[in-house]
Parts: sequence; C-alpha cells; structure tokens
Amino acid sequence: MRLPLSCAALAVALLAACQPVRPAAPAATPVAATAEAAVPADDNLNAVLWVQRTAEYQAAATQTYRAAAALLDRALAEPHWDALVPSERDNAGHGLKPAVVLDIDETVLDNSPYQARLVRDGLEYSDPTWDAWVEERKAKPVPGVLEFARAASERGVTMVYISNRAVHLKQATLDNLRAVGLPVADDSVFLGLGTVVEGCEQHGSEKDCRRRLAGRQYRVLMQFGDQLGDFVHIDANTFEGRQRLLEEYDDWFGERWWMLPNPTYGSWEPAAFGNSWKQPRETRRAAKRAALDVAP
Repeated sequence: MRLPLSCAALAVALLAACQPVRPAAPAATPVAATAEAAVPADDNLNAVLWVQRTAEYQAAATQTYRAAAALLDRALAEPHWDALVPSERDNAGHGLKPAVVLDIDETVLDNSPYQARLVRDGLEYSDPTWDAWVEERKAKPVPGVLEFARAASERGVTMVYISNRAVHLKQATLDNLRAVGLPVADDSVFLGLGTVVEGCEQHGSEKDCRRRLAGRQYRVLMQFGDQLGDFVHIDANTFEGRQRLLEEYDDWFGERWWMLPNPTYGSWEPAAFGNSWKQPRETRRAAKRAALDVAP
C-alpha cells in the first residue's frame, strides 16, 4: 500500500535522521607543503643527487683522469718535473722513484652514500657516523680513477694516498682501496691524519707535512684532490685567500695538479661563515645566502 505523500516524506526524514553522521572531508593540503613538512630542506640535496645520478659528474671525473693519464709519459720523461711546491720539497726530487699523490675521499673513493644518509636523516657530519661508514668499507671508486691507476702502475708509478681519514681508520681504508681494485704498494702509502712527520709540525688537518714526507721518498709527478688544500697549504681560508692561491698556481692545474668535482662539502664552505662550525645551522645558512652573487 502506498503511503500518502506527506507520510512518505516524513518516513524519509526519519530514516535520514537515523543514519550515522560522517565527518566532513578535510580540506586538501598542497603537495608541496606536505613534502616540506615531511622532508625539511637540506643544503646538500642537489649536490649529492648530482654526484650520484648524473652523467655530467661521471664525465667530469672521467675526463680529469683521462687527461692526466695522457701526460704521464711527458712527466716521467722530464727529470725535473715536480708537483710539490718548492716550500714543501725538502730534498731534490731528481732520481727518486716516481709517484702520484692522491687524496682519498671524493678523489678516489666515492662517499656519496654517507652524504645521502645525512640528507635523508636531516643530520650533519659527525666523527662517529663517519667512522662507522668507513668501517663498512663500501665506498666505490670515483669514475676514471681505476683506468688512471692502471696506466700509472704500468709505468712503475706508485700511488701515495694522503688523506684526512684519521690513522685509526687505516686498515678499513686500505681494505676498501684494495677491494675496488686500487693499487696499494704497502701500508706506508697511506698517510692519514695523525701521521707523525719528523721535523714538521702539522696544524689542524693541513696536509703540507705529509706532502713533504712523500717528497722525501718520491719524485711526485702529479697531485689529485677535490679541495684546494689537497695541493698547497692554505694560509687564509677566506674566499679572497683561496682566490689568491688559485691565481698563484693557475698554470699547475691541468698539468701537475688535477681537481675533481665535489659540491657536497669542503673547506670552501666554512670560508663563507668565518670558519666557525659552532654557529647554529641557520646562522651558517644565512651567511652562505649572503655570500651569493645575485647581480644587483
């Protein structure tokens, strides 16, 4: 039996009143805002991504080592060819065994996974996390270095590694170098931070004493690094001081000195904020932003 229209309307109203009330859907949140809240901005994101994922980084590293290999025969043939600055040469290099001096991190071994972990976790470098990474022995070779090392070894050139990895990381480092196929003549070719050099007082992490030590044993044909301090002592770690050194030794690069690209870290960064890592992260970031050239 059909209900009168008014009764039917009343029944519908009563039925609706008995249904559970659903909360209103929340307003849509912009995707960018959600991502920013989940993953805070990190100064190193693009730099680490560039090193790990781009053909451009691979090309830059490979062409550096390839160009250096092409000059090995010329360097060997010239008896007075020397890649040490005169102030770091304690003796005549002529007649000594030939060697090349290489930094390790971001020069022969790629530690970008460690940097990637810091980006992921919102952290900054610390000695404990770095030591743990080195002990994993997982760093891979920088593009092009194995081919260069093979060319140097075939010519009787020793690879000497001057690194700011501390001496207590020596065994893990040598294991990693050997595992990826880099030549290690013996344990003495690793000159880590803390190496004692007779007659030379080391200041901080500067490498000049250890370069002098290498020069006492070898004729250094070339040096490789990713920081200016891998080649010469930095007296003033300011943008201006670093620029003066570059201009002074400009013609050494691409012949005796070979710079590898590394935008992820380096002594260039604290030059922007007075070399004081004790400042809060945001204060350091503000100083770096202030150092930008925006072409007013």
